[in-house]
This record gives sequence, structure tokens and C-alpha cells, in this order.
Amino acid sequence: MAMRALKPLAAPLLLAALMWPATHARAQGEAPAEAASATQGYLLPSPELQAIVDAPRPPGMSLSPRRDLIAYTRRPSLPGIDVVAQPELQLAGLRIHPRTHSRSAFSFADDLWLQAVDGGGERAVEGLPRPLALSSLQWSPDQRHIAFSHVDTGAGRVELWLVDVAAARARRLLERPLGSVVGSGFDWLPGGDGLIALLRPAGQRAAPGHDGVPTGPNVQETQGDGRVQSLRTYQDLLANPHDEALFAHYMTSQLVKVGLDGRTTDIGAPAMYVGASVSPDGRHLLRQRIERPFSYLVPYTRFPRRIDVIDLEGRLLHTVATLPLVEGLPPGNDAVAAGVRGIGWRADAPATLVWAEAQDGGDPAREAAVRDRVFAHAAPFTGAPEALADLSMRYGGIQWGHGELALLTEYWWKTRQMREWRLSPDGGPAPRLLREGSFEDRYADPGSPVMQADDRGFARLLTTAGGESIYRIGLGASPEGDRPFLDRQDLAGGGTERLFHSQAPWYEVPVALLDAGATRILTSRESPTRPQNVLLRTLGTDADPVALTDFAHPTPALRGVTKEQIRYARADGVELTADLYLPPGHDAERDGPLPMLVWAYPREFKSADAASQVRGSPYEFNYISYWGPLPFLAKGYAVLDGPTMPIVGEGDAEPNDTYVEQLVASARAAVDEVVRRGVADRDRIAVGGHSYGAFMTANLLAHSDLFRAGIARSGAYNRSLTPFGFQAEERNYWEATGVYHAMSPFDHADRINEPLLLIHGEEDNNSGTFPMQSERMYAAIKGLGGTARLVMLPRESHGYRARESILHMLAETEAWLERHVGERERR
Repeated sequence: MAMRALKPLAAPLLLAALMWPATHARAQGEAPAEAASATQGYLLPSPELQAIVDAPRPPGMSLSPRRDLIAYTRRPSLPGIDVVAQPELQLAGLRIHPRTHSRSAFSFADDLWLQAVDGGGERAVEGLPRPLALSSLQWSPDQRHIAFSHVDTGAGRVELWLVDVAAARARRLLERPLGSVVGSGFDWLPGGDGLIALLRPAGQRAAPGHDGVPTGPNVQETQGDGRVQSLRTYQDLLANPHDEALFAHYMTSQLVKVGLDGRTTDIGAPAMYVGASVSPDGRHLLRQRIERPFSYLVPYTRFPRRIDVIDLEGRLLHTVATLPLVEGLPPGNDAVAAGVRGIGWRADAPATLVWAEAQDGGDPAREAAVRDRVFAHAAPFTGAPEALADLSMRYGGIQWGHGELALLTEYWWKTRQMREWRLSPDGGPAPRLLREGSFEDRYADPGSPVMQADDRGFARLLTTAGGESIYRIGLGASPEGDRPFLDRQDLAGGGTERLFHSQAPWYEVPVALLDAGATRILTSRESPTRPQNVLLRTLGTDADPVALTDFAHPTPALRGVTKEQIRYARADGVELTADLYLPPGHDAERDGPLPMLVWAYPREFKSADAASQVRGSPYEFNYISYWGPLPFLAKGYAVLDGPTMPIVGEGDAEPNDTYVEQLVASARAAVDEVVRRGVADRDRIAVGGHSYGAFMTANLLAHSDLFRAGIARSGAYNRSLTPFGFQAEERNYWEATGVYHAMSPFDHADRINEPLLLIHGEEDNNSGTFPMQSERMYAAIKGLGGTARLVMLPRESHGYRARESILHMLAETEAWLERHVGERERR
């Protein structure tokens, strides 16, 4: 179920998992995997790499609405391939688990407990289902309860459970299973005296079967009208009438009102729901439903949609819009669909809908003084909607405070410009511009306004000084690296007071304010050798912070890894940044250069100044995740992680017009710098990346001789297969054929004379990165006499999920590096 606009899970505090543990281990001393035949099973990497996969990770954390309790959830090890390989339907852009009638997911929390912010021991929650598979969690607005969904795969159902917070005891709330394949499937009513939920319809028949015998060809036809549209490439689309029937079956659910005693009341008839949100006064429901006709070209988010308002008995009060199927948009990243979009409840009013509509037909090429108009319409929804704001750019959203304060943002992708306005939504002064500039400019970012759930559970601006001051939390980007901060901003006078600023040698991020005066805050603090832990700080005093958590180093064998944030310049003067990691105990002056793995991801910019800004912090924890390049520090490699590879197009120039030249220049500058520092052997450097980083890797091998080998995971290599744009490229293939050709490493496969390891999930769901991209790239290199290895991971998506797949990915990469740049290659 789509959640209310701007409503968080009761001000959650989420800490990223540092490691994903595993359950099996390889015998000590076993050698890394070598090249094997096409019939090989899953391989295991060396024990040092397995230890990284097996490392523990800290629990997830969710802060209560009153900000005095924390709910912790524990995540278990990676699922096995037997779990990931369960039946999965791929329909209209969704991955659906047919047995549980829910969106596919394979990793769940397996424990839940509570702790007071002001101290005290942890409280175990009694009565939890065992084994627990917690999918999503929400505090009630009054903090008396926590609702969570539990996935019982064996029974084929997703259950709604309730925790009595005072008693720390859980119970199953409903006998009927949840039935939403979009979102969590439940949401609290304002005040916390009940919920709304999407359940499987009572008496629903079994899913439509199919004997596999075609009933005829699948036909599509277009009647040309001369308009050029952008038709992006998507995965998991509907392909035939049986797919349509399955999609309709699993999308259909029954909206109900649920009491705390478990009694339910149906709200209307079953329908294909994609959203249902309660108004702040608890008397109205914004309902969004998918309608036919479906499409074989776009995902469900583009299907026809009916948006209306009903009461909690299901009576229709108002029809907001009936939106048509949208199979294409005008060209450009600033293009939007015509009609109502971004609709939601105004958080600080009883029942007022707010949305935007394009006034230029959604076409950025059309001249228009007003691009978007923002409307408001209050219950009982009689008369015409009120125009709240006219925008010369695209609507980016509103953060609500009170009747005299709301913050509205607008943006224009083409120029990377943004504006933030102060509105008086109840009438009064005209909108006042608070700031404008480039959203690429990290140094000028004043931070994001602090939001806090009100008594009804809706997120609103946290204000002080009579509602005229707000708080902002930002990363604090600077030439010295990121230094997170907390500011209080006087909107009336324009002044800003800094309340907290991260100081070396720590990287400390404010994550929650515990009171409106910001006297007490929670922060997340880390250093290169200390993982993230949560602190309670009292501002304005000399008191030491109180540690609420004490998470141990997840990979103690790699505690001695050293990291340095380095700066260097490419030939055109653009400043670049990278994190240079060296294995424990390595001294470049004493021990000499090492083989190195460079891992990167290019990004586009409209400003060389913005492209030159420092990203990241030298004081962040040396987080060794199995997903990136850092595990190979355990094998004695130096690692250059995240070297910036900016692709800049200033003024009327498009960044990708000189993609290859800028990419090679950035890579050359990085290689020259690590060689100058004496940490890397120029003849033993490999390059790698995932997705667009894989695309980068193949291009660097095709257009330079800087690297000895490449590792490309889940990439796209032939841009004619993404003909209506990719990444930030707005032009289609026929507008910029030369650019598409120049950027496609497939077109230059004859120039790839270094070994390339290609890894791809067989069921990649990411737009553009079809598995065929890696298969055809491998075939091209093989046919042209080059050296390559293709690894297709069964049942894996764009990000790999099964433990066996992750271990195999590491084993393949380990063997590839050892063979082509490692110690054996040197011998």
C-alpha cells in the first residue's frame, strides 16, 4: 500500500547494514577458484573473503513518535539459492511471490526488541512468531503499538501482527492474510485506534492457469501521428493475455478497516489498488486504482489510473482524475505525463488534497512561462481547486509546517537548477524565494529541513520561535570532505545558527531531534576504525555524549586497513577525488607498489566547478562490504574506491558529446596519481564496476591501455538497445547516433585487448541492463579473438541476493585478479 505523502514510519532512524552474514564456511586453506567449464557448480572464494560475507551487521533501528524508544530489528544471513529460486512472477514491472501473494523479497528481520533512549536494558518482545520473517514495521501515532507484517512462506501468507509496546508482547491481529503486491499493505489511522489494510479478497479463486498451448500470436500495432515520444526500455513487462490475467489476479485486493481487536470492515469492493491513504482528520481516503487497458510496453505505474476520495464506509465522495495509459513521454528528462501527478494529503490540514499538473503538456521543448501549477482542494471538494503556486520549473514536492509555512521545491534537470519557496498555504504573503542555484553544488547545500511526525502521524516541519524557525540537517560538503551539521534557520530574519558540526577524527551525522528546542539530539558516529554507533548528545553543555549502542568491528582482521582521501587533477583542470585503501600493515615506501583494483561509477555534470567538489569524508568507517572492491584488501591488493569520473557538459554542450575523452582523462589522472604515490604498479592495475560502472569498464578497455584487466557486472554495452536514452542522456538514438555509437563498447569490441570478466544476473530487472547485453558482449569479444569470461548467475536480478551467488561472484573475481594482475601474474 502506498504510504501517505511525506509520512515517515514514525520518524525512523535507519542505520545501514555494515555486513551481510552467511551460514556456511569453506575449509581453511582451499585455493581460490580457477576458470572452470560451463557445467561447474557454485564456487567458493578463499577463507578471507568468506569471512567478509559471514561478518555480522548491526540491527536496523526505528525511533518512536515521541522519540523516547527505539525498536531494533535483526537481519539474518543471506538467503540461500533454494530460497531465491522459489517461484516468482515477473509482471508489469513487478516481481511477485505467487505463494504469499506479495512482492518478492528474500531477506527479512528475524528478531525485534525495544530500548529506551534515556537508558535501561533491552526489552525482548514476547509472543513473536517463530521463525520470524518481519517485512515492514510501523509505530502507531500514539506510540502504544507497533504493527508489522510477517511473511509465512510455508503457509503461503503474509500476516499482520501487533505489538503492545507497554507489555512488549506481540499477537497476530488478523486471520485473513495481507494481499498487496505494491507497498507494505497496511497503514495506521490517525490517532492509532486502528489501521487500514489491503487483504486478499474473500473467496478469491486460484490464479489463472495455463496449459502452455498458445491460443494465437501476440500482436501490437501503432497508428503513427508523427509525434516523437520517448519509449524507455523496461524489464518484466506483460507479454500475452495470460500475463494480463495473472497481473489482474495478484493486483486485486480488498481494502478494509481494522480495529485493534482484529475486527475488519470492508471498504468498497475489491479492486486493483496501488494506493490508499487516510486524511489527517481520519474521515477520508485517497484511493488510487489501476484500470484496463494494460500495456506490453510499460510497467504498471503507467497504466490507466482512477483517483478518487471515499469515506471509511466506501462511499464515493469525489472523483479527482481518471488518468489514461501513458506509453510514451515527450523527449527530455524534464518531460512528465499530463494531468494530476504527485497527489497527497496536506499534512497540516484536516482533509486537503494537493497535486501538480503540467501547463506545458508535459513537454519541456514547448515554450511556457508556467511549467507546473500546484493545486489544493479541501473537503467537501465542491467548487474548483485553488491554484496554490505557479512554477517555471517542475514541481519537486512540498513540506508542510502550519497554515503560514510550507516549503516548496521546483527543479529543472536540463540546467540542474532548483528553487525553494516559502508558502503561506492558508493565504497571506506571496510566495517568497528562500534559495536557488544548482542542485549539483554540494558545497552550497543548506541541508534538508527536519521533519517530525505530529500527533496524527503525519510528517511536518519541526519549528520553533513561534513557528518562524526550522532546522536543517546536511552533509556539510566542503573541500575538506563532508562534515555533517545541524542548523537552526530563522525564516523571518534569514539568519542561521549552527548547533552541531561533525569534528575530526569522527564522522558524525545528526539523525533525530528529541525536542523542539534541539537541546537533545541523536547522532550516528563513526571513524575509520570504529563502526557506526548511536549517541545521545545534550547540546549547549560540556557533557560527554552517551553511547546508546556499542557495535563491534564486523571484520576485525581488517581493522588495520588504511584509507586516505586523495585529490588530484585531470588534464583539463577538473579536480578529482578518490578513497585510497591499503591492506593492513602495508607501507608503500618500505614495501613498494601493489597490484590495484580501481572501482568507479561515472556521473554527469553541467558544471566543472560542481564536478570538482570533494565527495565523502576521510573519517567514515572503513566499511568492508562484499558488494564492492574492498574485500580484495584481504588478498593484498590496493584499492582505489570511487575515483570521481565526471562527464561535464557546460552551457549548451551535452556531457556525453565527449564521454570517452573525459572518461579516459579521468582514469589516466587516477592511474598517474597512484603510481606517483608509489602504491600501485602501473602494469598491474585492474578496473571494475557495476551497472553503469560496468559500461565504464568496457569503454576504458576499448579506448585506453591503462588497465591490465576488467571486471564488469550487470552492465549494458550496446546503446542501440536503449534507443530512447540512458542514465542522464536525453536524446534518442536517431538524434545522436554518433554519440550512441561512440559510447557503445560493443561497437568497439575489436579494440578490447585486455581480459574482461563479465558477470550478470540471468533475471536482471533493471531498465536497460538486459542479460543479453553481457551475452552479446562476450560473443563479440570471443568472435574477435579477445579474452573474456561470461558468468551468468541463475535466478539473480540486478543486485545479487543468494549467498551462493555472492560467494561465486567473489571467487570469480578473485581468480580473475590473481591470474591477470596478482602475484601469480607477476611471477
